[in-house]
Order: sequence, then structure tokens, then C-alpha cells
Amino acid sequence: MTAVRKSVREVPGVGAGGSARGRRRVLVLAGRRPGGGVGGAPAGGPGGAVPPGGGRPPGAPAGGGGARAAVRGGWVRGAPPPQPVAVALAADAGDFAGLARYGLFGGLGHQAYLRQAEEQLTALHRQGLEVHLRVLEAGDFEDYCEALGLDPRMPAARVAYAGDPELAGEPFVYAGERLAELIPVLLDDHRARVRMSVACTVLLDAVGDDPAGELRMAAVMRYVTSVYLALAEGAGEGCHLLTLRCHGPEDGEELTSAVDVCVEGGRLDPAGRDAEAFCVTLAAGVALGGEGALLLHGDPSLGVRADGLRARADGQGARADDQGGRADDRGARPRPRPPVLGWALTGGRLRPMTAHEVFDELADDAARGLPFPPGVDPRPGFPLPGFRGLGEGGGPLG
Repeated sequence: MTAVRKSVREVPGVGAGGSARGRRRVLVLAGRRPGGGVGGAPAGGPGGAVPPGGGRPPGAPAGGGGARAAVRGGWVRGAPPPQPVAVALAADAGDFAGLARYGLFGGLGHQAYLRQAEEQLTALHRQGLEVHLRVLEAGDFEDYCEALGLDPRMPAARVAYAGDPELAGEPFVYAGERLAELIPVLLDDHRARVRMSVACTVLLDAVGDDPAGELRMAAVMRYVTSVYLALAEGAGEGCHLLTLRCHGPEDGEELTSAVDVCVEGGRLDPAGRDAEAFCVTLAAGVALGGEGALLLHGDPSLGVRADGLRARADGQGARADDQGGRADDRGARPRPRPPVLGWALTGGRLRPMTAHEVFDELADDAARGLPFPPGVDPRPGFPLPGFRGLGEGGGPLG
């Protein structure tokens, strides 16, 4: 399925750091009404890799504010566009309650705060300004202030947090959506950022900061790219779920990640931040020489060939119709069981599991509190590309 490979420019690299994307003003939504002021000094913009296929969460493309604002914002055409505005939003009610003790919200309740936040975001968007959203998370904000010696009650702390240039990946750009629809997407994006940040730290520690570290990083990311594309190609048409857990060989911290892999017409749809987090997590496990498991939960509406590649449905296929199965001379065709394929990560290398090992892994997941998928069909994983590291002694980077 060469179209899958052609549809992805590059599965992301580390997804954090990188060069600054210009300067931007910063703003924390703390109960101010629109026009109530934009706080703080400019802060460096975030760096990072482009998600697979250029995907990103809903919202305007990064860098797109200038063209809109030249018409709507009222400044002279040809003049430099305004700097993007970074906004830290207390989207979660629990975070809001934890931060309210610092007096950040002027006595507002969470719903009233969100209503005012939406008014302010809408006003900024209508002015043609590009708004970069960040979740204002209580624990992370407190840790941030402690690390930098900032008082969380002071506006300068909130300004610095909103405009922190160390955000992983591309900015989350607000494009005028209602907050009721946007907040779940923003929180999912935030959780993926957190997973990516943790995995990135592990990965950078594993490859080292010696002169050969960049070469080690490149080797690992080339391998992860090839694995991600091979999984998408092997899964084939439909929407499939990839789950990953891994940890260091000596009871290191467990890392987990998951991403939906959707292929339509031979093209891999961009999966945005989740794909970045998945790839960085797998890269960390490979670089560590770690242990773990990768599962491909196949689209239940399609069958799977014996070699693990997804069979496309056609007029003669075994897909059941919306009424639960169409009868013919031989009787009703049963709806296919959702397939689950697996690979074990051992010493930083991926190998196909047997069907029995896949079942055991699902059972272990259930023991850890995850629901056991009903009626699944455990199957062996298909062969994946081998790792061509910088050495073969010990772990993959030995």
C-alpha cells in the first residue's frame, strides 16, 4: 500500500524543543472580560515537529491569523501581522478548584469563568488574532512556579506559564469554536502533550547528550517511522486502535500511549498529537532496550487475512449489513469478530506475538483495570521492519 507511505511526509521526531516560532504575546484567562487587558511581556513561541500528515486539532492553521486579520483586524495591509496570543485556560473543573485558592478567578464559579473565557476568546478571534490555547493545569502550574521561583498568585507567573516555549509540538490554535465542543478536544490534546513530554525526557536520557546522541536519535526515529507506517499498511482500510505500554529493562517507569490509525482509500489520515505521543513513546522504549507490548485492535467491520493484512470489503465480502447479517442460500453470515494483533517489545526489539500471547496480554490489561474487549479474535502480529541501530551489543543502542 504505497499510498499509505506517500500520504505521510514524516512520522514526527521528538516533538519537543526546536527553534522558536517567533515572539508572541501571552494572556491568562482569569475572569477578565474582553478588553480587560493582555498581560505580560512577549514570550518565545513553541517549537516542535509537524504531526503526521500535517494533522492538528480543530482550529485555524498555525500562522493563518495574518491573512484573516488583514481584512478584519483593521491594520494597514502590508504591515507585519500582530503577534499570536498565548492563552492558558482552566478547562477542567478540578484544576479550576485547585487554582481558585490562589485568587486567580476573582470569585467566579467554573461555569461563569468559562462563559467569560469564551467571550474573550471570541473577541480576540474576531479581531483576527491567532490564539494559541494551553490547559492551565493545577499541579503542573504549581510545579512550574516552584521550579522557577515564581509566586502563583502573581500575574507574571500565569503569563510565563501561558507562553512557555517548551510546549511539545505545534500550537493548539483556537478558531472560534464553542468551548463546550472544544474543551474535550483540548483536554485530549493536553494529555497527549503530557505523555509526549514524559516519553521525550526518557528518550533524550536514553540516547545521551554526547556527540553521537544525535545519530542515535536519528536511527531510533527512522525505525519508529518505518514501524508506524508498516502498522498502518498492514492494518489496511478502516479505523484501528494502536495501544502501547513499555518500560525500562530494570523496572523502569511504565509509559503508555494509544492512537487511532485510520486508512481510507489507501491514505493514512493524520492523527495529530496522539500519533506524535505514540511514536515518541515507542522510540523511548526502543532506545531504552525496554520491555512491553503493542496491540493493534482492528476495525471490527472488516475481516483479516491469515497473514495479518486487512482484507478490503467488496460485494462478495463477509461484512454484515446494518440489519446484522444478510441471509443467502447457506444462511445468515455472522458478523466478524474484531481482530487483535500483537507484538512484544523485548530488549528494545519488536517481535510478533502468538495468538495465545495476545490473549494473555489482553487478560493482563484487564487485570490492570482495563476492560477486556468483548468477542475479540486474538491473532499473531505480522512481521515488522527490523531495527538497524548503531550497534548490536546489549540494547538497541549498545
